[in-house]
Amino acid sequence: MPKFYARRRLSIVAALTGLIASAGLFNGPTASAALPTPVSAATARSYLATLPVRTENRTGYNRDLFPHWITVSGTCNTRETVLKRDGSNVRTDSSCAATSGSWYSPYDGATWSAASDVDIDHLVPLAEAWDSGAGSWTTSRRQAFANDLTRPQLLAVTDNVNQAKGDQDPATWMPSRTAYHCTYVRAWVQVKYYYGLSVDSAEKSALQSHLANC
Repeated sequence: MPKFYARRRLSIVAALTGLIASAGLFNGPTASAALPTPVSAATARSYLATLPVRTENRTGYNRDLFPHWITVSGTCNTRETVLKRDGSNVRTDSSCAATSGSWYSPYDGATWSAASDVDIDHLVPLAEAWDSGAGSWTTSRRQAFANDLTRPQLLAVTDNVNQAKGDQDPATWMPSRTAYHCTYVRAWVQVKYYYGLSVDSAEKSALQSHLANC
């Protein structure tokens, strides 16, 4: 085949591939960035020492004050982005909904093959953030917190485990999988430190205890 026609054929194939992908017709496995790694235990301990200790106040809290899930890219919102990031061999349809894949929940060690069995956990819950200072934030800052993909604040976990956790802090709830405890508290402290949130006395004691074992 003459070089001119070969190059033209390749350009047509590339264009068609792009059109198919942009239309959502390519249903191959997706890949995205890994879950952010929390700071070290030593750094978490130093951060924790600087967090203000205050009594929590939930007056005026409403989950709708933390807009989520927002569009991240194309048709993908934050939930769908985390499902793709945290899953294995995830396939999506044209609306970015996961149609297949597998998800390992670090909280309990379970693996799921249906996205409907997985929740996206706010590691520091929205209500806990409100109690700790987010009540005074602007809506845009609360939106950034509720959709934060940069820090270890969002992860895919077993849905009923996430529901059992609710809005509890580490003084009253920790993942059943003890091997994840150190990672969990390091992430918790990092998120609270970054957003300038406070801790209550029981929460701080629990965090200190867990970090001492890291």
